[in-house]
Amino acid sequence: MSRGNGPERAAGARWRPRRLIGGLRTRLVVTFVVVALISAVTATALAYRDARTAVLQRTQNTAVNDLRKRVTAVAADFDLPPDQRALSRLAAKVSDGIGARLVVVRYQDLVATSDTLADTRDRISTELRAAVHTGKGARFQRVMWRGEPYLTVGMPVAYADGDRRTSGLEVYAITDLRAERDDTAALLDSVRAGTAPVVLLAAVLALLAAGTVLRPVRKLSRATRELATGDLGSRVAVTGHDELADLARTFNETADALQASDAELRDQEAKARRFVADVSHELRTPLAAMTMVATVLEEDADQLPPDAARAARTVGAETARLSRLVEDLMEISRFDAKAARLNAGETDLAETVRASLALRGWTDRVRARLPEGVRAVVDRRRIDVIVANLVGNALRHGAPPVTVTLATVTGADGEWLTLEVADHGPGLPPEARERVFDRFYKADAARTRGAADDSGQGSGLGTAIALENARLHGGTIEVADGPHGGAVFTLRLPARRTEGGAG
Repeated sequence: MSRGNGPERAAGARWRPRRLIGGLRTRLVVTFVVVALISAVTATALAYRDARTAVLQRTQNTAVNDLRKRVTAVAADFDLPPDQRALSRLAAKVSDGIGARLVVVRYQDLVATSDTLADTRDRISTELRAAVHTGKGARFQRVMWRGEPYLTVGMPVAYADGDRRTSGLEVYAITDLRAERDDTAALLDSVRAGTAPVVLLAAVLALLAAGTVLRPVRKLSRATRELATGDLGSRVAVTGHDELADLARTFNETADALQASDAELRDQEAKARRFVADVSHELRTPLAAMTMVATVLEEDADQLPPDAARAARTVGAETARLSRLVEDLMEISRFDAKAARLNAGETDLAETVRASLALRGWTDRVRARLPEGVRAVVDRRRIDVIVANLVGNALRHGAPPVTVTLATVTGADGEWLTLEVADHGPGLPPEARERVFDRFYKADAARTRGAADDSGQGSGLGTAIALENARLHGGTIEVADGPHGGAVFTLRLPARRTEGGAG
């Protein structure tokens, strides 16, 4: 490092003691430690969650499969209607075959338990009994009883005549989950024990990094202080080719420019300060007033005159519409940038569609024809977006009844899954059908604010986003007139499945 104006520099420089508390070194160390701590805690929480989920899922699957197999084997020769002794024998046989779990057998008003001294009332909930009584498959529920976790699995016994009629006989198996709880707790303790070494290592690395970074920063700091006291000949030595070297080089160039045109720069700096201060002052008042007025109008809309209340609500509604439009534009931009990715997994499409309808409260407004067992490898979130757009448009712009039909179609180009959404409204004219998937396209007044709108607010991006999601799956969406009027949107997806997946 070279210094200019030696006597003046020595007289003018004020050497300040190094800050230990609140300085950059402390902040770097604290940042490193906090990041390491957050990472360790996050990793611990994720490990505990995943381990607990895996252990419980394995236990649930084992319990359900064991009970189903044992009941199928034992109930084949069981005569109905049973008496109390026959029920007790059945409970004992089922319990012996599934690892001596506590088994409860119910038939109408008769109840038998494999362990007559066990209290099962609070371990078999009313909700589970209702689900088993009305269902056709195994149901399970985790319960806490006297502070301890248990898994209760129940299933109805069906007649073996091929039509799967329930016999009225219900079997429940209660499994103790304390061992699984202890296993996951032990894993959490072991992961937590590794947090302290990670934090200590992070602190050591932070100190080393701080020393490497702060050494040239301290040199630059001294030169900056000299420059601030009027020593325009102060310079720093440029070593290396990293960001700090660029900073030193920039500092020297700045010092050269300051030394060449000190008076001009001081004048420009003063003008810049005044300009920033004036702009900040002028903008602060109107911005604060606009925010306050908007808030007051929305809160007091009910007390305003009708026209003013309508205007206040319009401001709120249009603001919400703008927010949704921005979200749609961001989603479209992801597709344009080829940044959209599928998070695909084998999924029951009927269940996915039902969940989408139920989430939006449309179950009672839509006729759903969703056969069971239709599975495919899809991204559930993107399928939900497609269903929400197509069904939402049919409900808003069509007329009831709105029907949703899931089917499997085999053609010359292979096997496809189709999801058809039909309404009985005025339908779409030919020119609208050709452009309904265009961005920002809006149909005529027959379909209110635009058939291509998934929000009901006229953005014209809904069906465009739905089509992009379908194409991302290798499929498409087609639109046509219904045989009895209305519009029919058909989602076509290739029937891809994972290895060994069910059809």
